[in-house]
Amino acid sequence: MAQAENVLFVVIDQLRADCLWGALAGHAVMPNIHALAADGMTFRNHYSVANPCGPARASLLTGQYAMNHRSVRNGTPLPHDKPNLATEARKAGYEPLLFGYTDIAKDPRTHHPNDPALRSYEEVIPGFNEIVEMRMEESIPWRAHLMNRGYDVPDYPDIFRPAGPRLDDPAFYRAEDSDTAFLTDQVISHLRARGSGWFAHVTYLRPHPPFVAPSPWNRLVDPASLPLPVGPAEREKACMIHPFVGPALGSLSAADMVEGFPDLDPTDQTIRTLRALYLGLAAEVDHHLGRLVAWLKDSGKYETTLIIVTADHGEMLGDHHAWGKMHYLDPAWHVPLIVRDPRNLAARGMSTDLPTESIDVTPTILDWIGGKAPSTMNGVSLLPLLSGKTPADWRGHTVSELDFGNPVEPTQWQKDLGLPAERCNLAILRTRSHTLVHFNGALPPLLFDRRNGPEAQDMAADPSAAALLLDLTRRMLDHRMTHAEGLFARTVATRHKAPDGSA
Repeated sequence: MAQAENVLFVVIDQLRADCLWGALAGHAVMPNIHALAADGMTFRNHYSVANPCGPARASLLTGQYAMNHRSVRNGTPLPHDKPNLATEARKAGYEPLLFGYTDIAKDPRTHHPNDPALRSYEEVIPGFNEIVEMRMEESIPWRAHLMNRGYDVPDYPDIFRPAGPRLDDPAFYRAEDSDTAFLTDQVISHLRARGSGWFAHVTYLRPHPPFVAPSPWNRLVDPASLPLPVGPAEREKACMIHPFVGPALGSLSAADMVEGFPDLDPTDQTIRTLRALYLGLAAEVDHHLGRLVAWLKDSGKYETTLIIVTADHGEMLGDHHAWGKMHYLDPAWHVPLIVRDPRNLAARGMSTDLPTESIDVTPTILDWIGGKAPSTMNGVSLLPLLSGKTPADWRGHTVSELDFGNPVEPTQWQKDLGLPAERCNLAILRTRSHTLVHFNGALPPLLFDRRNGPEAQDMAADPSAAALLLDLTRRMLDHRMTHAEGLFARTVATRHKAPDGSA
């Protein structure tokens, strides 16, 4: 493959799939991503395999399920020797550039206990060259930019506090100086100086909370035009569905989605306003992503650049009274994936409902640049699907994992359910027709018929569903046994020499 070809891998933090197709699509202003989808291939049944941010990105970049990389919560270290997108891209001759963040805690075995790198969950996964640091709690280059522009810049988290008494009051900075605008400016400026043959991983923080946006994005979407979240009307009914739900709703509320409103009452108007802010932030990202694509076209690089746009995970956004991504329901996991392959004209404007997972992205990029995914990676390349060729053994389900315990500071689940951290976890298996949620810690399973909605009435306790429950549970066990950690699994000590003559 000619080195003149480029890779642009964009991750939008916390973007739900239904902002592009589904319940919120008619209200989301995202023309540039839709245009990219019309010129590429859309994967509509795409799911993150881990949550929250750190585990999601660990899986995305290592191509491994959380059960294998075990960086299962924000701040849980990732082993330093796990092959990942950056380390493997280097083997193909690329220098992986990071514009943003990866949220990967460092391996303490390779650092002195006094090393400041061990005190942050926002460190960079090995292999990337961090060109622009845009970590949520630091963002030193952006803060310096604001100071140079004359702003009085407060510390985190007040930097994300609305500049007024209303929820939808604008941020204190202008739209041209926002974190999203600044990052895009930096990407274009740097890549313009590099010429061709670059590999850029661009990570936008938005629409991740705290929900605050500069004008006009803060009031781009009329809250009154938005539907209320789905789910039971009463919070108490949502809590009755499963023992997991009460602690989930107690751990994160509407007040946690915006800075400076600790006593926020989750009225219908408040919820609609928060959802409008979320969509405004998503629209701002779409606008600046459009700038980036326009630069590729104007510079003549569009036809030599692989473009991948996805999200690390979703956002509950008030559905079933839940906020954030620590949940088993689809909005926390179902994310967009768009691949624009300049070599493949046949894939333009196409879409597929075949089940795909976030762990497939890294093998896809490695395949495209002429690299090879290590046997430790659980994901598979999507390039055959872009060519209209579905492998006969393509997966029939997606699997996601969530750890909701903490070995240092007990979570609400640990306190309410009386469970140790190592038993606070769940796994989700989704087929075309059903969803199984299996809980550790003697908690009952959940079983939903997706044909009646992604999460309809729980069927797990219905005697008529016993055979189906057993079948899906066996399928989940088979999945774990098949995809267990692969390091040395295909290696055997032998007296015979390797084909190349080595011992």
